[in-house]
Amino acid sequence: MADPATIEAYYLENRTFPPPEWFKQQALVVDTWMYDQADQDYEGFWARQAADLLDWSKDWHTILEWDLPFARWFVGGQLNVSANCLDRHVEAGRGDRIAYHWEGEPGDTRAITYAELRDEVARFANVLKGLGVRKGDRVNIYMPMIPELPVAMLACARIGAPHSVVFGGFSAEALRDRINDAEATVLITADGGWRRGKAVALKANADEAVAGTPTIKHVVVVRRTEGDVTMVEGRDHWYHDLMADPAITVDCPPEPMDAEDLLYLLYTSGTTAKPKGIMHTTGGYLTQVAFTHKYVFDLHPDTDVYWCAADIGWVTGHSYIVYGPLANGATSVMYEGTPDHPDKDRWWALVEKFRVTKLYTAPTAIRTFMKWGTQYLDRHDLSSLKLLGSVGEPINPEAWVWYWEHVGGGRCPVVDTWWQTETGGIMISPLPGCTTLKPGSATFPLPGIGAEVVDDKGNRVKVGGGYLTLTRPWPSMLRGIYGDPERYRQTYWSRYEGRYFAGDGAKLDDEGFFWLLGRVDDVMNVSGHRVSTTEVESALVDHPSVAEAAVVGARDETTGQAIIAFVTLKGGETADPAHGEALRRHVTKKIGPTARPKTVVFTDDLPKTRSGKIMRRLLRDVAEGRDLGDTTTLADATVVDEIRRRAEATPTEE
Repeated sequence: MADPATIEAYYLENRTFPPPEWFKQQALVVDTWMYDQADQDYEGFWARQAADLLDWSKDWHTILEWDLPFARWFVGGQLNVSANCLDRHVEAGRGDRIAYHWEGEPGDTRAITYAELRDEVARFANVLKGLGVRKGDRVNIYMPMIPELPVAMLACARIGAPHSVVFGGFSAEALRDRINDAEATVLITADGGWRRGKAVALKANADEAVAGTPTIKHVVVVRRTEGDVTMVEGRDHWYHDLMADPAITVDCPPEPMDAEDLLYLLYTSGTTAKPKGIMHTTGGYLTQVAFTHKYVFDLHPDTDVYWCAADIGWVTGHSYIVYGPLANGATSVMYEGTPDHPDKDRWWALVEKFRVTKLYTAPTAIRTFMKWGTQYLDRHDLSSLKLLGSVGEPINPEAWVWYWEHVGGGRCPVVDTWWQTETGGIMISPLPGCTTLKPGSATFPLPGIGAEVVDDKGNRVKVGGGYLTLTRPWPSMLRGIYGDPERYRQTYWSRYEGRYFAGDGAKLDDEGFFWLLGRVDDVMNVSGHRVSTTEVESALVDHPSVAEAAVVGARDETTGQAIIAFVTLKGGETADPAHGEALRRHVTKKIGPTARPKTVVFTDDLPKTRSGKIMRRLLRDVAEGRDLGDTTTLADATVVDEIRRRAEATPTEE
């Protein structure tokens, strides 16, 4: 491991990390040739990726039809996602390669080869056909992180039935609303899943949801926790019973699908509005997730063991646990449980056990590991790691450097990636063999991606802050909001003419590096000054006493918005007004007086979803004294009540 003093000096003086020479020697891309190709002809560039990375049963006649804001990619082409993810690898003699090293929370394991996965997918596809599912029918999936989840997704793709996965932490009401919007005919679920040693019931939620879903005809239930469940005769079926039927064979030819046929729906949560059913289609989506997975993670499928430590219920899991890795013939790790069960070293034990080479996780997880300390990493051999990735929200520089130093041993490039449910795949990220890194920056748009920062009037910003926009179509872009094309136009394309507005703030430094600032509603306006919550949070976490921080803007009669900071201190630190004042001074020193928090609320924890994201919406509700909205996705709903109590007791700086 690099000497800590050397690391600190390098970080403070240079803040740049060029690709290590050892990494460049084996990297897929080590110079600008790919960017140059894409700049000359971006449509042709994407067509080359589609041809090189995927197998097509019928060639396309048109690369792109663009009728703003509606795009059609590889028009006339046909392919099947399941065949590209499974059959072609088996037919090429790679059937014995491990597709997934799966580990359950209780410690049960399965090593699933591509041949085994292909056969299980084909059998379950025939099961779905037997339940009356036909091409174009929507199938809802509500499951824990078990192998039957990707099996269900791929089986749907095999027969041309778009799937709609709902995260297993969502409530029955949320599940019901998503089923009804998609008008799904079949629900695939499980009796439950394991979380921190306890069985979490899913079938009971499914039953409650299905009571209000008139389109559901069948419910398929995977046995996972052996919990008692109610099975409705004629409607409910055990997965293992259906798969054991002698009439169910592995003979299930993949359905030819047009490039623009719907592959899946994935719903984004709205704070007040109805959740949006994001539509992703077949050819363009698979092209971009295969491309980005290969080149952003510098994938060498013969030797790499890749782990995206997300949940498949979110788009990160769709694109970078299922479709991207399997399209590329990768070997992946898939884990059911949490990072802290049975102890806080569980992830590092898995890295050591499976000799993981590429790890992709969220800044929230990284900051949690920082709070726990390095002793849990020190128990394990992490020398197999070659590359680290970050996803989900902007990563503060301190967490970036900690990740690089303590997890990666000061030797692994860190690829910070920006993208969204709507974009389908990674949009802004380093290519690790050729991009110089800056802690906290996602660096540059990938080849073939047009991204610009604009001001309030839509004028391009070359240096400084503004709004992130996308200037041209990309293959994995959403094809709309299910059943509501006008909402799609208004939500994403109405603010700046001819541009997709991502809803995120960003700034460009004088070298053209992109720095993401979080959602626009997380960019505060204090006395006319735009202050990023991410920057204030980074300044707070930079203080040696702070383990984690979340910042929101609250309405203020004098300044427009006031900065409210919610801070978790490291063990042994004192939460008192003097400490709050010290943190205010620290932020002022790091950023300036406009970023000084008006209120610092000390709390033992922050409200987080089960996937680890901080729910800043709830913190804004607390800061402004509003009734809380839906809290069903929280890992611990009692956290918010405690935060509200402490906020009410915390004095505000005048």
